[in-house]
Amino acid sequence: MNPVAAQVPLSRPPWLKVRLQDWHSFKRTEDIVELHGLNTVCFSAHCPNIAECWGRGTATLMLLGNTCTRRCGFCAVLSGKPAEFDPHEPQRVAQAVKDMGLKYAVLTSVARDDLPDGGASIFAESIRAIRRTCPGVGVEVLIPDLQGNDEHLDVVFDAQPDVLNHNVETVRRLQRLVRPSAAYARSLYVLRRAAEKGLVAKSGLMLGLGETDDEVRETIRDLRDHGVRMLTVGQYLRPDDNHLPVARYATPEQFEALGAYARSLGFEHVESAPLVRSSYHAEEAPAAHCR
Repeated sequence: MNPVAAQVPLSRPPWLKVRLQDWHSFKRTEDIVELHGLNTVCFSAHCPNIAECWGRGTATLMLLGNTCTRRCGFCAVLSGKPAEFDPHEPQRVAQAVKDMGLKYAVLTSVARDDLPDGGASIFAESIRAIRRTCPGVGVEVLIPDLQGNDEHLDVVFDAQPDVLNHNVETVRRLQRLVRPSAAYARSLYVLRRAAEKGLVAKSGLMLGLGETDDEVRETIRDLRDHGVRMLTVGQYLRPDDNHLPVARYATPEQFEALGAYARSLGFEHVESAPLVRSSYHAEEAPAAHCR
């Protein structure tokens, strides 16, 4: 399937509609995020689950600002020249986690190829700050590839997050189209090194960018072969007309079949459904606490 062939927008199927369930919890989460001057991938990336997750009092905090140095074809986060980062952000993150009463925190970031270490030190200090401020809270990090630099990766790995997530996003054939500044082999390398360090490695991919089911299964096998233990598979949703079009809407049954296939390969936890995103129900995964 050619991802640029879908010139006429496809109608969004009914299983992709989401409703806000708890306005008071949503507003409380929003207020805490704003109070500490933080960014969330929930808002910046137009996540369809923001109503559900914020309504449950959870959010994925996004480190190092709101401007990414990369320009991926699927992502709604602003691209450009980032502002200076705040070295005190880790403590603000930790306090927000405490104020939200989280038992499990998920941290991600924009890509910061402009920084000498790609932002690795901020990830590491944020993990440590949460552990100091909120003992017993689990921490999952969703990191960029850090250019595959071993020294910078080790800065994050040595901080011992409970789960190390890095998304491959799509199949090998579509990498340059979808993630022009990334590389499939580099992403697999990051995940393999995390697994070799004894971390719980996690990754995810999207359907709807022009991939075939055979290519998706090949990608799932590659992830498992590189030590990945947790997997998320969700539907790509086009943020606006400046991003890649949706080539297909996979059905819930197709997601279920791919989830069953992944489990048959030995993944310890799999979330595969249209609205699944990287941190969707992350706190509920048993594998998040199995190190």
